[in-house]
Amino acid sequence: MRALLAFSRLIDYANECVGRAVAWLVLIAVLVSAGNALTRYAFNVSSNAWLEIQWYLFSALFLLAAGWALKRNAHVRIDVLSSRLSANAQAWIDILGTVFFLMPMAMLILYFSWPMFLQSWTGHEMSSDAGGLVRWPVKLLIPVGFALLVLQAAAEIIKRIALLRGEQAAAAPASPELR
Repeated sequence: MRALLAFSRLIDYANECVGRAVAWLVLIAVLVSAGNALTRYAFNVSSNAWLEIQWYLFSALFLLAAGWALKRNAHVRIDVLSSRLSANAQAWIDILGTVFFLMPMAMLILYFSWPMFLQSWTGHEMSSDAGGLVRWPVKLLIPVGFALLVLQAAAEIIKRIALLRGEQAAAAPASPELR
């Protein structure tokens, strides 16, 4: 179990680094959006590329931070019910939900998104909009983001099993209050 917990800490660290890095994309997206609006209204100049950059930044933020959000226990939950349960019952709910819902969905999306990215990359797919951008970078975000989510889901399962085995100090899930 010690090796698995070390592996889960490595995944936690990777998703923490990725999440903190992509959090800066919010600022960049706001600046791009404001700059785009300013040039459009002040100078009557618009560009599809700048609109697509905003979309790419939002996509990167949403997809690459999903594992980080799971690590930090920031996903939507039904805490009204689960908060009344014991820590062991909550751990079982997390394990079962992750194994039967999160992992299959994330792995299916990962599986089906990889060929879509490869087709876009090898075909040099471009946006159909005039002045648009290449599409493969944003399509690469899908399998990368879901791979990070699958890894974090595995780490969370490891931590919940450790919690059930009584190794609470090493396996306690992140509390939203600690953020």
